[in-house]
Amino acid sequence: MKGIANRRAALIAGCVLGGMALLAAAAPVLTPYLPDGIDLAGRRAAPSLQHLFGTDELGRDVFTRTLYGARISLVIGLLAAAVTAAIGVTIGAVAGYVGSWIDNILMRLTDTMLSVPRLPLLMIAAAILEPSVATLILLIGVVGWMETARVIRAEILSLKQRTYVEAARATGMLPGRIMVRHLLPAAAPAAVVAATLAVGRAILLESAMSFFGVGVQPPQPSLGNMLYQAQTTMATEPWLAFFPGIFIFLTVLTVFMVGSELGAKETA
Repeated sequence: MKGIANRRAALIAGCVLGGMALLAAAAPVLTPYLPDGIDLAGRRAAPSLQHLFGTDELGRDVFTRTLYGARISLVIGLLAAAVTAAIGVTIGAVAGYVGSWIDNILMRLTDTMLSVPRLPLLMIAAAILEPSVATLILLIGVVGWMETARVIRAEILSLKQRTYVEAARATGMLPGRIMVRHLLPAAAPAAVVAATLAVGRAILLESAMSFFGVGVQPPQPSLGNMLYQAQTTMATEPWLAFFPGIFIFLTVLTVFMVGSELGAKETA
């Protein structure tokens, strides 16, 4: 019964996540406003039928900016997770298959990276570099590969002892071919789970960086910088922080729920 309940919750989470992604993708169709369209006559309006999430201090429609901000956050999360997966799978696969001193060096590098606080490191790097979406994707991806590397290394260590891998090695098949043809396809489910969870971490990191002013830069909206801009008016105009915050919460929660269910299926 517990497994059925978990699957049902993951299915609901997947539907919610898909719905939010569709809303973000269809933002130009769903709203008549521009994300940076200023209307000083309608500034600081409460939520209404005309402005579902209200307006901010410049009269910009918060619903429109939330959808466009969600697009940015999802794109950064997905692409940063892809960078994370590429680096983590490569390092984990090489460490697990080759072993010996190469494994030791790569795992010590992984442990060192895990010991460094990511958010301060990202904030320093983003402050030095020009904070653009491409830069954020690269930076978040580069500091997030360690968990994936550990998972893939463990999978490869187990898989390389299998009979079919030993048989392929006995026939003289090159290590690279064994990796591509046998090991990586078998480790793909674990990589998918790790990448799914990395999406949630990337969205949280991007939101935190934008909140502290070193992420996506205004006037381009992101959920994080919308929270940053709303922090001084949370008591008087709570809708400015509530709706972007809810989008971040639901996005990360549903991503983690889907990833956890995929992980449960992979280990079953």
